[in-house]
Amino acid sequence: MRSRQRMFAAAMRLLLKCLRLGRRRRFKLVRQAEQLWHYGHLCLRSLLYNSFTNGDVVLDSLFEPVYWLVDHVTRWFGVVFVALVIGLTSSIVAIVYICLLPLILQTYTPAWICWHLAYGHWNLIMIVFHYYMAITTSPGHPPQAKDDLTGVSICRKCIAPKPARTHHCSICNRCVLKMDHHCQAAWLNNCVGHYNHRYFFSFCLFMTMGCIYCSISGWEMFRDAYAAIETYYQTPPPTFHFRQRAFHKSVVYLWVLCSSVALALGALTLWHAALITRGETSIERHINKKEKQRLQKKGKVFRNPYSYGSWDNWKVFLGVDVPRHWLTRVLLPSSHLPHGTGLSWDLPPCVTEQRAPLLAI
Repeated sequence: MRSRQRMFAAAMRLLLKCLRLGRRRRFKLVRQAEQLWHYGHLCLRSLLYNSFTNGDVVLDSLFEPVYWLVDHVTRWFGVVFVALVIGLTSSIVAIVYICLLPLILQTYTPAWICWHLAYGHWNLIMIVFHYYMAITTSPGHPPQAKDDLTGVSICRKCIAPKPARTHHCSICNRCVLKMDHHCQAAWLNNCVGHYNHRYFFSFCLFMTMGCIYCSISGWEMFRDAYAAIETYYQTPPPTFHFRQRAFHKSVVYLWVLCSSVALALGALTLWHAALITRGETSIERHINKKEKQRLQKKGKVFRNPYSYGSWDNWKVFLGVDVPRHWLTRVLLPSSHLPHGTGLSWDLPPCVTEQRAPLLAI
């Protein structure tokens, strides 16, 4: 009898202990839920704590984790894009030398042979030079010593003075002088800024010219090769050996790839040419557009302080100080530095007419 009572008492004590543990766990879950509620409430109030907060600020804050993920993931895509552009360009050059060049030497007149050899190799040299310089040249950064640096504003990320036309790159995690954009998908894996902006644009321009040249020169070969490929599935099939089939497919691959790149990269080149004509970068285009709309509401006219006129903007961008520079610095590979240091923007010596550095009149 006593043993049964002891067993019953032990079972009751175990039951009470389990109930107390269950209560503690429920109380812990309740406390965690209350903490999450207070944290969420605090985050919501922090978004609405002053009168300057608007819908854009709220959306930027909500998407901040997404921005962080994109910045850290896409940082590794640049290496893939660089390898991709080198591989695709090398394949096109190999097809031209192995398949097309022997055909040109056999069928074209001496004058056309000289033209193709001269223009093709000049274009290739310009592409390789400017691509190499664009990916290896630093865009320029504000100096680490902040004593002698004149800043227009303070960078929120670096907590340091930020000169005019300087912007913070979230991928590089540094401020970039005269930043245009971080060139991830355009195959540079580098920021485009003050010191490599000309290399980037020249690469886009000469690559577009090279693709157009290959598309136009290989049009007749493409038509013949495509017609030959369509006969592969006839009955009976034509007697093409392996080398002829490889030639046909290589010509079609060359023409399709060059035509596609010419359209896509040509549109990008035209866009940047328009920005250069206006004396703007891609970031400044959006800033100036908002500033123009703001001043229009006040009855004022916006004036870009870094624009010296269409022709002078191109001379400043390309570094053309004297007429011979159009040959030595534009049509031939040149590693000359751009005007200025990117920290201050004095009037370049090649500008013929000085404009008042006013944002509005």
